[in-house]
Amino acid sequence: MNNMQEWITETLLEWGIIESTVGYWDNIIILLLILLLAFVVDYVCNHIIIGIFKRIAVRTKTDWDDLILDRKIIHKIINVIPAILIYILLPIAFAPWDSPIILLLLQKVCKIYIIAVSLRFINASLNLVNELYNRRAAVTGKSIKGFIQVIQLLLLFIGIILIISILISESPAKLFAGLGASAAVLMLVFKDSILGFVAGIQLSANDMLRPGDWITMNKYGADGTVIDVTLNAIKVRNFDNTIVTIPPYSLVSDSFQNWRGMSDSPGRRIKRSINIDMNSVRFCTPEMLGKYRKIDLLTEYIDQKEAELRQYNEKNQIDNSIQVNGRRQTNLGVFRAYLERYLRNHPDVSKELTCMVRHLQPTEKGIPIELYFFSAEKRWIFYESIQADIFDHILAIIPEFGLEAFQNISGADIRALNRQTTA
Repeated sequence: MNNMQEWITETLLEWGIIESTVGYWDNIIILLLILLLAFVVDYVCNHIIIGIFKRIAVRTKTDWDDLILDRKIIHKIINVIPAILIYILLPIAFAPWDSPIILLLLQKVCKIYIIAVSLRFINASLNLVNELYNRRAAVTGKSIKGFIQVIQLLLLFIGIILIISILISESPAKLFAGLGASAAVLMLVFKDSILGFVAGIQLSANDMLRPGDWITMNKYGADGTVIDVTLNAIKVRNFDNTIVTIPPYSLVSDSFQNWRGMSDSPGRRIKRSINIDMNSVRFCTPEMLGKYRKIDLLTEYIDQKEAELRQYNEKNQIDNSIQVNGRRQTNLGVFRAYLERYLRNHPDVSKELTCMVRHLQPTEKGIPIELYFFSAEKRWIFYESIQADIFDHILAIIPEFGLEAFQNISGADIRALNRQTTA
């Protein structure tokens, strides 16, 4: 290298360059040659090394190597090589004993560039890890995006400290030691990130939240699907397609409802009641029982129940001339038995979960008959359709049992009553 430098010096003198400025031109030419060498190395790495990797990636069946190429991970790390080469060769252009200030300045620029490119490479690699994990997260459903962001934040912080130490020519250890005094300020600045990190650990460790979960949190107007879990925010897409952003720590400190249990279960609950006018409840006559016996779902029930009641009344010598004595079937009881059998035989009602029909506390609006069962179909549109079909049927058959559904008096009822009175 010294021979080349002497040759350059002699060539410049032959061209008539003033001897006092030959040294500067000598340094500039060597620097340009170093930059040219770095450019050639960068070109070779980008076209040969990446070309070899592309051929390998095409032959493999895995997808991670394709993502490395798509996200230009190798391109980012290759950008460090020319900077390292320039940093190593700079003393040839600017000798420490000849141009120490220029050498120090250029080396600082190289160091800062190497740190910045390295951080860019590590940041892209962490994003790639998160993307690969998300592709396989269907098994666990957990998100690591918050943890990735914490690591990225820490690395950025370390990188900034290193760059500052290079600029002021101080040891990074001294800067880190000096940060102890300003820890309170840093905690205040990064309060949301620290709380988000702690909350993220709790949410993940307790499996409280996953991307794709349907959650409800009335305090923040959230009622929809979790689409993103980050260090500082949980994004929820509501069913009206609005986006709600919730601080992660709020999900730990406050209460929210996660519908994942319903999604993972065999069915989705339907719990609804119909008010029956109590004035329409009566004992069943033989004619009524004969009519009910023709209903397929009730034939066996009517026969078994009549045999049970007859045996009880005969055993206890009940006087059947008065209906109050003994045990007898009512139209409401038969209606309830029909509803139970109707639900158990319905193809869209879950056979694995609770299915019952019960009376609730009578009120001034009649006696509520509650249907408590689970739809086997959990998708919202189909769930609502099944629920509507079932209650359409129930409302239509109530008069068949001699019962009346209770509803408050409307204007149409008053007008009809006035017409009857006038007539």
